[in-house]
Amino acid sequence: MLRIQEYVPLAPLTTFKIGGSARYFAAIKTEDDLRESLAWARDRGLRFFVLAGKSNVLVPDEGLDGLVISVATDVFSFTDTELAADSGCVLLSLIIAASEKGLGGWEKLAGIPGTLGGAVRGNAGAFGSEIKDVVTKVRALHAETGEIREFVNSECTFSYRYSFFKIHPEWIIMRVSIQLNLVDTEKSTQLIKETISEREKRHIQNVQAAGSYFMNPVAPRNIADMFEKEKNTKARGGRVPAGWLIEKSGMKGARVGDAVASPLHPNYLVNAGSATAQDVLALAHNIKSAVKEKFDITLQEEAV
Repeated sequence: MLRIQEYVPLAPLTTFKIGGSARYFAAIKTEDDLRESLAWARDRGLRFFVLAGKSNVLVPDEGLDGLVISVATDVFSFTDTELAADSGCVLLSLIIAASEKGLGGWEKLAGIPGTLGGAVRGNAGAFGSEIKDVVTKVRALHAETGEIREFVNSECTFSYRYSFFKIHPEWIIMRVSIQLNLVDTEKSTQLIKETISEREKRHIQNVQAAGSYFMNPVAPRNIADMFEKEKNTKARGGRVPAGWLIEKSGMKGARVGDAVASPLHPNYLVNAGSATAQDVLALAHNIKSAVKEKFDITLQEEAV
């Protein structure tokens, strides 16, 4: 039976450790749980909010006045080289489980925080790989009609940090099919370790943050050339790192209250103690203004 809780603090559940409480809260484990929770909210005229891994979200200081649905579905299975997994499965756990079965091809995604559903919604990527490269089908439920639909890869309209589901939140991802390759387990395991190690060098760990706060923008050719010359690396797809733009705009280490653009990785807006959501939003505004003024580039938030 579905359990509805009241006034559940959300900050402890997020990587930011920021925000107020959920007026109502339900942790769902099955598709039936989801249907029941949506019906419960609809019958009471309440808004609903779907949260999964909670690694890329900034909860308002006043909390969320409605029903917060926490996706805790975590069942997965393998059939030959295909993985079918619930959206609430932790991405890294799936990559490791596949590797142990001699299946891979997505090891470069190791270390990306959060769940499979969140990764699909935002087309998570790292080191030249993206989740879209391995997704074959996405099973989703329409929050208003209850319709279940399977989207093939092309229908997901994946692009950089984007998918159909990101602009159509009424479609809630429930299950994802992943096509993998046969790999040598030992080599795959080593690649996972190397990827995580490299990620830890580039991204600060064990901080109260939502990961990269801004998406890497497509830059004018002269700015991409400047980046490539300075860093001796190519700007993939004409995109330059938001962190580099933030640093060049003099905003590395910038602070509003306890919200700080990390001196180690300025695209990480860190809760240094008791930051509020308003602190983070104000800091993000200041950063966007500085980058716009220096480079005439408008940064877009990746965190939501």
